[in-house]
Amino acid sequence: MSTTADRADENTSQLDLAIAELAAGSVRWGVTPLAARGDLLARTATSVSDEAERWVAAAARAKGLDPSSPLIGEEWLTGPYGVLTSVNALGRTLRGLASGRSPLAGQRLGRAPGGRVTVSVLPHNAWDGLLLHGFRARAWLRPGVTVRRARVSAGLGQLSPTATGGVGLVLGAGNISSIAPLDVLYELVAHNRVSILKLNPTFDGLLPIYRAALAPLIAQGLLRIVTGGADVGDYLAHHVGISHVHITGSAATHDAIVFGGCKTPRLGKPISSELGGVSPIIVLPGRWSPKDLSYQAEHVATMRLHNGGYNCIAGQVLVLSAAWPQKHAFLAAVAAALAAAPTRPAWYPGSDERMRAARAAYPAAQPIPGGRLLVAVANSAASPSAAFPSTASPSTASPSTASPSTENMLTTEYFAPVLGVVELPGDDQAYLDAAVRTVNRDFLGTLGVNIIGLPSTIRRLGPVFEQAVMRLQYGTIAINAWTGVGFLSAAAPWGAFPGHTLDNVQSGIGVVHNALLLDEVERTVVRGPFRPFPRSVAHAEWALLPKPPWFVSARSGARTARLLTEFAAHPSARKLPRILVAAFHA
Repeated sequence: MSTTADRADENTSQLDLAIAELAAGSVRWGVTPLAARGDLLARTATSVSDEAERWVAAAARAKGLDPSSPLIGEEWLTGPYGVLTSVNALGRTLRGLASGRSPLAGQRLGRAPGGRVTVSVLPHNAWDGLLLHGFRARAWLRPGVTVRRARVSAGLGQLSPTATGGVGLVLGAGNISSIAPLDVLYELVAHNRVSILKLNPTFDGLLPIYRAALAPLIAQGLLRIVTGGADVGDYLAHHVGISHVHITGSAATHDAIVFGGCKTPRLGKPISSELGGVSPIIVLPGRWSPKDLSYQAEHVATMRLHNGGYNCIAGQVLVLSAAWPQKHAFLAAVAAALAAAPTRPAWYPGSDERMRAARAAYPAAQPIPGGRLLVAVANSAASPSAAFPSTASPSTASPSTASPSTENMLTTEYFAPVLGVVELPGDDQAYLDAAVRTVNRDFLGTLGVNIIGLPSTIRRLGPVFEQAVMRLQYGTIAINAWTGVGFLSAAAPWGAFPGHTLDNVQSGIGVVHNALLLDEVERTVVRGPFRPFPRSVAHAEWALLPKPPWFVSARSGARTARLLTEFAAHPSARKLPRILVAAFHA
């Protein structure tokens, strides 16, 4: 009869064997030509496509989603779709390098404030320009990087393909099913590093799906996938055969691995990370129509409630001008949009406890149907937030400010459906300057910030607005878009603003995705339309996309997302009409 110790020894032996197999795979990868690497990614795309339906079903089961729910669209977009677009984009980069072309060949370069070089990353191809019409993104490189340096350095590890990065450990996220495969792909292509992937226990049920979808990588000895608790992660992180660790998760988990309760690091190897934070939604005051208020309220609800609120990039705090005459109307619309969003289980571990902590910290918070919470925050740099209009009666006031507590909406990532509101004094430039100063100084993390404003307001601010964007210290800045668009854009670098350290890690160190393999990235700036089609065109915005399929209020989101995934697997102009018809039923 085997004992617990025997089983533990057997488990560690299996882990040791997996690392040894990966070490041999790393050697094979080092002698694999670039063209053959591109072919391998093409085969991986095929296997991901073959598993797409089972993948979505397994992710839905993990989250307790009804298979008929329109929210299933989230699982298509942030599951197989995200992996397919990334593996295809990385494959194109590899094939280009194999033929002697820089990843920046044919890419539009530009300039941002401070003389920074920018690279267009969305649209990444002609299909993007059609399917995401009106959305665009640019990667800003760090100050001082020249165009020549950008071109020479683009390609990262594939510029020296025989110099392998050994065997890395990827500690997978447990909230979005594409994150772990995307991290594995980036480790392999950007850093020539093979991976042992330890799944978050939340996604243990996806193990057979991942193994089938990523079978070409596994067959070549470039990937092993394991399950287990914190003890398995700790064993692997400190294993002599592991040269690097990458984690997507919380700062607390990062610090446990790096420091283990000590004052100095006990992890004797490099670690990269994506760790979330408290994402602001800065709203620029202006004269909005009732339809504008309603649409942007749904936009805010999406930023907060997508995936149930369990996103590292979920918008957590609205930042408003106290002088905005439409402030109360907008808050009423936001409360209504939160209440109208489809209900779903509180599936992520610890959600109930975090909601209880939020209610204890803010006892006057406004409860929203569906288990949501709207909280006004008294910030040291802000005027106390005004009362929230009730969803039942917009004229009813319900003041909500923080009670003394260790919880703070600006420094606690709730990872739950809690939306805070902070008001700042001023209007136009004075308000914008205060907003930039406040979110840079008072908010936890630097992963992403959202800005919503009328195009006319942004044009009126002119250079003042662009300078404000430059001063925001965030890895992704989304203007009239959600930063989640940056996450799903294969060529866009994704990660915290650079400069964090192990003992002050904030939102993490390093970037992922980044299919153009850009070096020395500072941030990604995403821009979208303020209004959906056809109101966009009626107001002189050249954007033909209706309500985006990732909106929680998109009625046809599931069908559109599935069609987009099928298109990503096998692009064809003949598929476009069906996608467009589905999108226009949102």
